[in-house]
Amino acid sequence: QLQLVESGGGLVQPGGSLRLSCAASGFTLDTYAIGWFRQAPGKEREGVSCISKTGASTNYADSVKGRFTISRDNAKNTVYLQMNSLKPEDTAVYYCAADKVYGSSRYCPWTGNGMDYWGKGTLVTVSS
Repeated sequence: QLQLVESGGGLVQPGGSLRLSCAASGFTLDTYAIGWFRQAPGKEREGVSCISKTGASTNYADSVKGRFTISRDNAKNTVYLQMNSLKPEDTAVYYCAADKVYGSSRYCPWTGNGMDYWGKGTLVTVSS
């Protein structure tokens, strides 16, 4: 069974921190670029952050820049999203997705189009 599994979501107060994990099952992530996406109720999916297959390149949405950090540990077959200084507007279901990369070590998926695998998502709720 080939899938991505997100974990680490939950309820947190504004200003708090949370770390999300994205673990691969049935395949290895070392040749995949990874993106984190989120979707709030009634809103379109948006890109949050991405990381190239080697970790050489990363990107962040302006709304989370300086607060979120994406990283990967290929030995653990896992990608992380550290979220600090959380705001109520960060509330959403967070998804990770993997995109097979054959060449570029700096390709960073942003739109979510053409991804090979998607996780089911983990809910992050930022509220007092």
